Amino acid sequence: MYQELSTYLSYQGDHYIKPERAGALAPLMVELKDAGQEARKVFTSLSKALEERIRPFKMTRVSNWANQAQIARPHFWTYYRLPEDSEDDVALAIRLYGESDDFGVSVEVSFIERKKSESTLAKQARVLSVPIAEPFYYIVQVDGVSHREPGTEGNRQSLQEGLAAGQVRKVLVKTDIPITADLSQEGLLNQLVERVNLAMPYLQATKEAEH
Repeated sequence: MYQELSTYLSYQGDHYIKPERAGALAPLMVELKDAGQEARKVFTSLSKALEERIRPFKMTRVSNWANQAQIARPHFWTYYRLPEDSEDDVALAIRLYGESDDFGVSVEVSFIERKKSESTLAKQARVLSVPIAEPFYYIVQVDGVSHREPGTEGNRQSLQEGLAAGQVRKVLVKTDIPITADLSQEGLLNQLVERVNLAMPYLQATKEAEH
């Protein structure tokens, strides 16, 4: 698990060209494709194993190893939804983060941008109705740029004000689990389940009607 993910993270941003069109770069393109497929296979296995542990949540498709422009995209993600959820609802997700020598998997309460509706951002904003504490933090989007803010009560209140004033577009809640070479998939799964349980109050808040 560790080696496959670490290897592919080093390809972040590289442009993939089909080997038959890559000329002298063909061997490198084969390596890139193999690394991407192997890493995605590992992340898919992890995602399916987590699905078994957090039912009735059902996983969606794992993201591809390259985007439509054929740029390597190693930071895989998988969303998990309840049977009654719509595609525009806020959901749980896991996401690979970091660089090849320092990476892990995050658990987040967020949504898929291309599937959002007019109500999705308002639902997402309700994560701020729940007091936050370690190990959670915020990812905040302002003017199209996202940044990280610590999960403190002061930040929670200031972000509520920023959203109300239209200065902040969205706020995600996240928590990170580092992956080391000696961490087994079972060990990682146990930590993921623990973090999912801790994330449930934030997810539940997105499903509650505004008063």
